[in-house]
Amino acid sequence: MDLRARHDRAAATPRAQMIEALALLTGLYLAASPWILGFNGFTTLAVTNLIVGIAYMLLLGGLGNSYERTHSMAWAAAAIGIWTCIAPWVVAGDVAHTRSITSNLITGAIATLLALIAASAARDSDSDRHGPGIRRPMPGTH
Repeated sequence: MDLRARHDRAAATPRAQMIEALALLTGLYLAASPWILGFNGFTTLAVTNLIVGIAYMLLLGGLGNSYERTHSMAWAAAAIGIWTCIAPWVVAGDVAHTRSITSNLITGAIATLLALIAASAARDSDSDRHGPGIRRPMPGTH
């Protein structure tokens, strides 16, 4: 119960709420960017951005509801941010055009930065709980 209360307090901080709000907006923009900027004709990138944007929103947008898993979710979200940056050159088809490249690079960089901040916040919360320099035992050891 005490652990749950600590996670709830950590998720209620202005920093966590700001990260969650910005992550939701970033993921929403990423999912909608092909239609906002008009590169929805590049089907593979449009579908990729839609799927990745929704996944990003689910990973970091749920920060307040599952703060205890934020560290691992944040690293997955960082990978999504990096994927977003390279997607215009990696997905099938000729989709690397100025609008798609610019949008994906900026959005991917913001997504990665937000994810790293979330991972840092989760680590800081974990350090506060266990104290500096104190290591948690590995699962399965005593």
